[in-house]
This record gives sequence, structure tokens and C-alpha cells, in this order.
Amino acid sequence: MPIILMRHGKPGGLSPQHLSAKAMAQWIASYDSALISDMPPQRCIDLAAQAEIIVASPLPRALGSLEKLGLRATYTDAIFREVALPALPLATPALPPTLWLSLLRLLWLCGYSGSVESFRHARQRARLAASQLISLSEQGTVLLVGHGIMNKLIARELRRQGWLAEKHASSRYWSSAVYHRGFL
Repeated sequence: MPIILMRHGKPGGLSPQHLSAKAMAQWIASYDSALISDMPPQRCIDLAAQAEIIVASPLPRALGSLEKLGLRATYTDAIFREVALPALPLATPALPPTLWLSLLRLLWLCGYSGSVESFRHARQRARLAASQLISLSEQGTVLLVGHGIMNKLIARELRRQGWLAEKHASSRYWSSAVYHRGFL
């Protein structure tokens, strides 16, 4: 049965003002607890309607996205949480949050994790998450409402295990990709 990877909707109420790297820790905490401000596109509604097993990250933006889809999670597990961003203790410069997010993720990809999960550990977690999804798919179509980076890591692991998709998981809000075992 298919595995549908879907990213959560757009969180609302976040300040776009320029911040220091040090202040980004609070901005990220607000992002982690933010409610979804937009509605899902029709493609997501249609895909979600096909799911027999609904899996979600425990973060409010994933659970809130399920609510926007009119669904509740069958399984919620921290293994599907987004990979945390490392912190930097820099008081300057002040940059837009979107730029800090990109810079911090790039640092993380290059090996700097500070006190958060490393890239290597995140890949191991994605491997376990993919295995859980594959196991659940034996019972029916699985929908995972998760996060951009973790969904990409899970998608990579699914492809390594012979699963194919007509399009790959994206980092856009409400993006989705449907994976099938070895055929399209």
C-alpha cells in the first residue's frame, strides 16, 4: 500500500522582524508551538482521504494540519519530529528569520549540531521512521503529516528500500509525495 508524506501547513503569528542568532532560539520555540494559519490545498485533502492509517509528529503544527484536514492521528510518535536547528550565541548581526533558518540548517548539514541531534543521528532516526511506515503500510495506505527535513530524510530512506514516487518530498508547506513499493 502507498505511503503519503505530507508537510504541515503554514504556521501563523510568527514575527518576520530581523533577529540575532541568539534570539532565534525563542523564534524557533514559537514556531514549534505555532498554530496553522492556512487551509490545505485540494490535492492534500484528496490524498488524505485515501489514508487508512494516519501518522503524525507530535508537534502542534503537524497535529494542527491534521485538524485542518478534518483528521486525527492513528499514531503520533516523536520519531517523526522535525530535526532541531543548532543555536548560535551571536548577538549580531540581526537578520530575517528565514535567512537564519537557512544558515543554521546549512551549518547543521555541514556538521555543526551544537546541542541538537546530528545529521548522522537524524538519518538513523529517519531509517527507523521509514521502517515503521513500511510496516504500517502492510495494513493499508499510510499518511504521515510531518516536517520538511525529516520527510526528506524519510523519503531518501524509502527510495533506498525500493520505494518510488512520481515526485519527491518538498519543503513547501502542504507539499506531498506518494511512495509505492517498486512501481508507479
